[in-house]
Amino acid sequence: MYSNLPAYLSQSSARHGHLCPRQVIGVRMGLLALKLFGFDRPPSNKRLLVITETDGCLVDGIQVVTGASVGHRTLRVVDYGKIAAVFTDVCTGQSLRLAPLSNVRERARVYAPDEPRRYIAQLQAYQCMPDDELLSVRSVILNPPADVLISRPGVRVACVRCGEEIINEREVYQGGLPFCRACAGQEAYYVPDELTEASLFNRNELMPSLEA
Repeated sequence: MYSNLPAYLSQSSARHGHLCPRQVIGVRMGLLALKLFGFDRPPSNKRLLVITETDGCLVDGIQVVTGASVGHRTLRVVDYGKIAAVFTDVCTGQSLRLAPLSNVRERARVYAPDEPRRYIAQLQAYQCMPDDELLSVRSVILNPPADVLISRPGVRVACVRCGEEIINEREVYQGGLPFCRACAGQEAYYVPDELTEASLFNRNELMPSLEA
């Protein structure tokens, strides 16, 4: 698979619009994870679950190698602002967390000694550095485990407060009743803007006159 590195970088560049060092790291992470799990190609049966700790360039690199995607529920982002990702073989439950070593930027100079531009030096070096000089690998345990993250198909319930449907067993029970996480006061990434909401469905405000 490592012989396919240029092809993967080309795919990532086409997806992202240009090639950058973090994409290279993402591609290298994906290749090493597949190697450590013993896969000679990306598994096509949703066997590999990837959780990245940031969004952006890194994820594009990981996706082209592993085939993981949000649409197939094999890719998740838990935004810790870290250039790292956990790869899980859902059949065995084994999870590996990969991240760049803390000194990779400095080590890049060794592998691109004639390149004075730091960014370009990193772009070049990350493509040829040995795995053990580029990436750290740790065995980890998912919390919650993969089967809970993935859940079961066809499971749904309505939030007793907002009435919206909740899938994938993401509801929270309070007093024996199911709530979505926002209504339960857990992990809400938004709050209602009630002043604006009152006018959103006023067609005279939202749409130009059809009689013009």
